[in-house]
Amino acid sequence: QVQLVESGGGAVQAGGSLRLSCSASGSIFGTPAMAWYRQAPGKPREFVALIDPSGRTNYVGSVKGRFTISRDNAKNTVYLQMNSLKPEDTAVYYCNTIVRSDTYWGQGTQVTVSS
Repeated sequence: QVQLVESGGGAVQAGGSLRLSCSASGSIFGTPAMAWYRQAPGKPREFVALIDPSGRTNYVGSVKGRFTISRDNAKNTVYLQMNSLKPEDTAVYYCNTIVRSDTYWGQGTQVTVSS
């Protein structure tokens, strides 16, 4: 079992910044790829960013140049630095990983961006 706990969400005005954290614990087995997803009200959950074990990253087009995913392997923690936030970034943000073919999700953290 793997437990993921997100933190760092909140309410900001457009143009502001937030940093999300996701702490992983349990039977992690090495350094799996970690990802962030988000789900806005009435919309399906969407991929936001991923970082693989070697540190390579991938982003959805709408956040490229504004969001940065990073990880601290010693702390089993992944971060999402979000800059130049827009109202359309408003969503619940979820941390995700796959370990030995099992998919794990955190409980989510709310991000609200006002115009």
